[in-house]
Amino acid sequence: MLLGSRLATTLFARPAAVVFLTSSRFLKMSTTTAANPTTTAATDATAAKPAIFNWASKDGEFRRQVSSFRDHVSTDPNAKFSAESGRYHLYVSWACPWAHRTMLVRALKGLEDCISVSVVHYMMGPEGWQFPSTETECPGATPDHLYGAKHIRELYFKANADYSGRFTVPVLWDKKTHTIVNNESAEIIRMFNTTFDAFASRPGITFYPPEDAVQIEALNEWIYNDINNGVYRAGFATSQDAYERAVVPLFAAIDRVEAVLANSKGPWLCGADLTEADIRLWTTIVRFDAVYHTHFKCNLKTIEDNYPHIMKWGAHLWSMPGVKETLNMEHIKRHYYESHRHINPFGIVPVNNGPNWAKYLRK
Repeated sequence: MLLGSRLATTLFARPAAVVFLTSSRFLKMSTTTAANPTTTAATDATAAKPAIFNWASKDGEFRRQVSSFRDHVSTDPNAKFSAESGRYHLYVSWACPWAHRTMLVRALKGLEDCISVSVVHYMMGPEGWQFPSTETECPGATPDHLYGAKHIRELYFKANADYSGRFTVPVLWDKKTHTIVNNESAEIIRMFNTTFDAFASRPGITFYPPEDAVQIEALNEWIYNDINNGVYRAGFATSQDAYERAVVPLFAAIDRVEAVLANSKGPWLCGADLTEADIRLWTTIVRFDAVYHTHFKCNLKTIEDNYPHIMKWGAHLWSMPGVKETLNMEHIKRHYYESHRHINPFGIVPVNNGPNWAKYLRK
C-alpha cells in the first residue's frame, strides 16, 4: 500500500583581543594587524574555535564525512540485529535535518511504540551534542534514557573505544548488545520503511515502491548533492569561491524541484506516491527560510516568496498524521544561530519561523 494519492560577520584586525561567549565558555580570538584583515580574521576564527566546529577543508570547502556504522536490522530472526519491538533506540536532535528524516518515517509508519527515542539539547558545545540533565532543562529534549550519558560522544566510545570520527545524529542503538547499529540516516529510514512492519501501526505502507525506485534514486542523488548538502557547503564555506560554488547550484536545484512538482501528475515528486525522496527533501525545505537563507547566506530567493509549487507540496506533507509533531522550530533556530558562533558570534536568533504551512493548505 502506498501513502499519498546575517548575520554575516567580518572581523577586522584590531590590536586588542576579542572575546566571545560560546557554550558557557569564553572563546578567545586573538587578532593582529595585517595587510589583509579579512584573511587574517578568517584564519584567527578558524584557529580559535573548537575542533568540532572546523568543518571546512583547507581550500574553504565543506566536505561531509562518511558515516561509520553501517550495520542493518533484518527480519531474519537469526540475524545479528534482528527486528524486535522495543530492542532499538533512536538518538536524535530536533534541529538536525538528517535526524529529522528518521523521526518522520518513524511517525509516518507508526513505530513510536516499537522504537524508543532520546533527544539531545539543541545547543552543540565544544564536546558536541549534549543531553540535558533533566526533562525540564530544555523543553523538547530528554536525558539519555539508557545510560545517563552527558554527550553523544560517550555512546560512540561505548560502541567503539577507538572511534575517531565525528559524533553525529541520528544514531540507531541496539539495547541488547549495547552498540550502534547505524548512524547513516538514509539507511535508517530504509530500515524503518519495511523491516519493522510486524510492529508498525501502519504496516504495508512503503516510501520506496519498486515501480518508483529508479526515479527515487535519481532524485536523491542531485537533491542530496545540491540541496541537502548544498546548504551546508554554502554555510560552512570559508572562502568566497567555495561559497559561490555551492550557492549557485543550490538555487538551480531548487528551481529544478519547482519544475518537477509543476509537471508532476500528483502532489509528490514521483506523482501520486509519497516517497523517501519527498521526505529527504522536506527536512531541508522547512528549515530554509528561517535558517539557511540568513544564517548560511543562501539568500538569492526565499521558498515562500518564489516557489509556489514547493510551498503547496511542503504544506501537504506537513499536514500528514504525526508530521507537524516532528517539526520543532525552537530547537532548529536556536541550534544553528546559538551553536555556530563562528558564523553568528553574538548568538542572536531571528524571530522569523519561516512559512505558516497551514495557510498553504487552502491554496
